[in-house]
Amino acid sequence: MFRDSIPGLEKVFKKDVDRPKVVLVTGPPGSMKTSFCYTLMSRYLEKRNEFGLYTTLEETVDSHLINMSSLGVRLTKKMQISDLTDLREIDEIDEVIGKKQETDYLLFVERMIQKFKETYSDRFSIFVLDSLGAMYSLMEDVDGMRKKMFYFFKMLRDTNLYSFIIMERSITGESQLLGNEGFLADGIVMLGLERQRGTLTRFLQVEKMRASEHSMEKHALEVGKGGGISVLGPLLSS
Repeated sequence: MFRDSIPGLEKVFKKDVDRPKVVLVTGPPGSMKTSFCYTLMSRYLEKRNEFGLYTTLEETVDSHLINMSSLGVRLTKKMQISDLTDLREIDEIDEVIGKKQETDYLLFVERMIQKFKETYSDRFSIFVLDSLGAMYSLMEDVDGMRKKMFYFFKMLRDTNLYSFIIMERSITGESQLLGNEGFLADGIVMLGLERQRGTLTRFLQVEKMRASEHSMEKHALEVGKGGGISVLGPLLSS
């Protein structure tokens, strides 16, 4: 399970969190959503003979690796990172063979996941989508996304994955998406920013996690130059 992948995360999750789980990782800009998911995946895979897929739609693979390297998080050989270039390549192939319609990026992500599942079987254990908001911005049929997300989340569970789906929130905590993702997901991890004694502090709070005993308190996050992210103790009351 993933509670031992980031130092201090065991303070938040009291018991093992078993897969499959679809977890939304939410928060405003600057709350370290990408860094949290990347760190968790890298450290989880380092300890196990398993494989993961990280799909980023907001930046290139090279840019992503540079940003993560600045945190001191190493790229493990047990992880594949894909970006929008991969999705555009499959779109161009479909156009050449006469299948060009509306590009269904969600379907292509599903294809990648199924390919990994065929290759690694149950050793393919963890997936990150960065981010759901970027995915929606690429889709023309936004109204149909509610139904698609239901089946997408079901596919992730059927594939027996830890799945972390990054989504934006405003600084006030309001979701910028369609509104039903929280009901469909198994868990919601909120990353935020709060002023403590004149200092802006990053925090983590588990708002929901099915079949798991966990703290509901806000826990401070520490970002170290050489070791990625660590979870500290609960925030003091203002």
